[in-house]
Amino acid sequence: MMLCSLIAFMGLAFIAAGVIAFKRHQTTVNPWQPETSAHLVQTGIYRRTRNPMYVGFGLILLAWLVYLAHAFAILWLPFFIAYLTYFQILPEERFLNIKFQDAFQQYCQRVRRWL
Repeated sequence: MMLCSLIAFMGLAFIAAGVIAFKRHQTTVNPWQPETSAHLVQTGIYRRTRNPMYVGFGLILLAWLVYLAHAFAILWLPFFIAYLTYFQILPEERFLNIKFQDAFQQYCQRVRRWL
């Protein structure tokens, strides 16, 4: 139970750090409206991962899967990562690449998508 709580807390910390960085730069946290992005955030947690909020959600899912303590439950994590990458992250990245061009390309070379 302690391990689950620690993993979930780490997930919440990633999410909070991402939201705080977006708020500091006065840009949207709404993943369904990337066109409203005002700035390409590259500071704070965004120096370590391009998707801290998604990493956080993944960690919370991992905590729940560990809590379930079922060998097959852990198989949900790769499906979650693949689904989120294909249907959310890649479309966001295509838009950010158009909007921020060279700055986004350089950022992608420096910082990993996940961790």
